[in-house]
Amino acid sequence: MKRGRHRADWVALVVVAAALGLVPLAVGDSAYFMRIATLMLIYMAYAVAFNVIFGHTRQLFLCLGALAGASGYVSVVLTVKFGLTAWLSMPLGIACAALLGGVFSYVSVRRGLGVIFVGIVTLVFSMIFHNLVLGMRGLTNGETGIETKGAGPGILASSPASYYVVLAVLVLALLVYHLLLRSRAGKAFQAIADDELAAELAGIDVTFYKVLAATAGSALLGVVGTIYAYYSGFISPTVYSLVSVDIAVLVTLLLGGMGSLLGPVLGGVVFTVLDEIVRPLGRLNVMVYGVLMILLVVTFRHGLVAMLRKLLGVRIP
Repeated sequence: MKRGRHRADWVALVVVAAALGLVPLAVGDSAYFMRIATLMLIYMAYAVAFNVIFGHTRQLFLCLGALAGASGYVSVVLTVKFGLTAWLSMPLGIACAALLGGVFSYVSVRRGLGVIFVGIVTLVFSMIFHNLVLGMRGLTNGETGIETKGAGPGILASSPASYYVVLAVLVLALLVYHLLLRSRAGKAFQAIADDELAAELAGIDVTFYKVLAATAGSALLGVVGTIYAYYSGFISPTVYSLVSVDIAVLVTLLLGGMGSLLGPVLGGVVFTVLDEIVRPLGRLNVMVYGVLMILLVVTFRHGLVAMLRKLLGVRIP
């Protein structure tokens, strides 16, 4: 039975990759829709990272944008201001995000911080990051931002190529996520999510596995944040703000379903459509997402994956 379940998961991954790979053909030459499609993949990848951190180990990181931004800014500043090649600066930025996430997790576990307190601490870091970027004008240009067009890998300069780069990152992230859950770490994650104290009493190294999840998820945030920095051609503090990243990712994962393989994908599709609908509202869209988050937590906390499982009567990974 397990073999059949794993085979179904592999089939789901192949179908998702193939379906998303056909999007550029459906969109055609429209630069506008290609950008929307690429942003959809970016939010899906962000959601996969948050799914590892929070969906399985209950670490409420409210600094997703700050971690992605730390990676993006480190890479861009080293490239634009100090002349390093993007191929060298990008791994350094990703390592910075992974290190920050691992440190936050380690400190929170060792200090016994609960979910709410982890959220508060990481939210404060998000604010610190935002103000740090604004204050270090000599390196970051403050709220004016930095133009990255032509500074990164050339493959990110054209729409179809950059789309497939982000798609490759997303598929690889889903693959690693699937393999991780099938491993010993996945069983530890499940035990921690069910009851952290019981998991510790059962001999599971809670600190190690929580730090592992946070480091892996933060590294993925760093990868996507750095790619987006060069893909967009411009970065500023608002690109990685709480509203631009964290709220969007929370809504995406809540819509799709936490702790599932396809949750970030389904949530990303629905969020992209929803975002286009509320975009004309301007800053009021934040209010819409706030209300939606409350409704999702109260009435729809298991997401689309759980709903489809119930309606179709089949297992959806």
